Amino acid sequence: MKHVIIVGGGFAGFHCARKLAAHNDVRITLIDRNNYQQFQPLLYQVAAGFLAPSNVAYSLRNLLVPYPSVEVKMDKVVSADLKTCTVTTMHGMTYQGDILVLAAGSQANFFGTPGADQFSLPLYSLHDAERLRSRILGVFEGADRDPSVIQKGALNFVLVGAGPTGTEMAGTLGDMIHHALKMEYPKLPIEHTGIHIVDMGHAVLSAFSPKAQAYAAQKLEERGVQIHLGIAVKEVGEGHVLLSDGERIQTHTAIWAGGLRASTLSGNLSVPPGHGGRIDVEPDLTVKGFPQVYALGDFANIPDQEGKPLPQLASVAEQAGNWCARNIMADINGEAKKPFQYLDKGIMAMIGRSAAVAEVGPHHHELQGPIAFAAWLGVHAALLTTRQAKIEAFVEWAWDYFSAVKGDQVLDRFREEKIDWDADLPPGETQASTS
Repeated sequence: MKHVIIVGGGFAGFHCARKLAAHNDVRITLIDRNNYQQFQPLLYQVAAGFLAPSNVAYSLRNLLVPYPSVEVKMDKVVSADLKTCTVTTMHGMTYQGDILVLAAGSQANFFGTPGADQFSLPLYSLHDAERLRSRILGVFEGADRDPSVIQKGALNFVLVGAGPTGTEMAGTLGDMIHHALKMEYPKLPIEHTGIHIVDMGHAVLSAFSPKAQAYAAQKLEERGVQIHLGIAVKEVGEGHVLLSDGERIQTHTAIWAGGLRASTLSGNLSVPPGHGGRIDVEPDLTVKGFPQVYALGDFANIPDQEGKPLPQLASVAEQAGNWCARNIMADINGEAKKPFQYLDKGIMAMIGRSAAVAEVGPHHHELQGPIAFAAWLGVHAALLTTRQAKIEAFVEWAWDYFSAVKGDQVLDRFREEKIDWDADLPPGETQASTS
């Protein structure tokens, strides 16, 4: 019986494990730093309070209960020997298999921006989403208690990166502020809220068509979002963000959606990482020189049919996980491995309620507005791992759409989000009490 070690329980690793588990002659050990799988494309909705954490995170053990050949270990893999298919974890445990699948995921890429790793709030994990949600509610509670902190950036929000994560978070934040929070904080001057999205590129959603980009920009502006394009973030402080054009924005909520790089494991392998710290792979998803080692998902640069890296999308990871399992079984059975063929289902982004853009299918047929919004709902619900998650997400979305009450704005992590309102004040500013 062959033993397969899978590092990472995200879309790629989980789908690989589940497909392999259908074969009786394979034993699988799945190792992940968390005991749950998270649905990263919907984390921003957790941050905005429109979905509960349980809607986007699912117990790996529970998901894999029907597959007794899969053993789940909660630990972080810190190094791997590709020659022997052996991994070592942060707790000193060692696991060796016949085949190794590296699907260790990604982390925020701060590109060396001073202060970004210390003071910005990334949005790439469930913990990130819950922390951001607490910060958003924390600044509103602070401003409601002491309106003077509004002048110190309490109601300013800066999003770094105008890709799907930044654009979706900015639009949803606009909806959250002008609907849910406006009702819950009726005495606050919501008109003083400032939502800024900053990107070095020259369009929001740069991967989309110019028509979709224009639509997205319009819908963001309708939600009060100020768009700064062709501008970089030079520095992130505890109470400010400094832009490359010299503008200094007082804020205590800098949201980092500026890009991803592979997890730190990629730097502890015997092969040099490629672009984005990811591992370059062969068309059959194996690591060059190591036919028994595969790399998948956000951890890998997977080439398309033209040799260009595929984007870091949930659909790419899911399909690669399933394909990897097929290639593993083909190899075990003495058959030839096949080059990965990605079925392009298109790309989409939601800017807010009834506002979305979608480019559907391999020819990227364009949709905008309510019909794209409906397509977005359908596709994302379909990608959710469990039937319960699909039903609960649809119920939450329907409630948000038809109800006057938007989301559940409960602040339950205020202690860890204590805010120093006097941080980084320009010279001459008066001091305020720290909340």
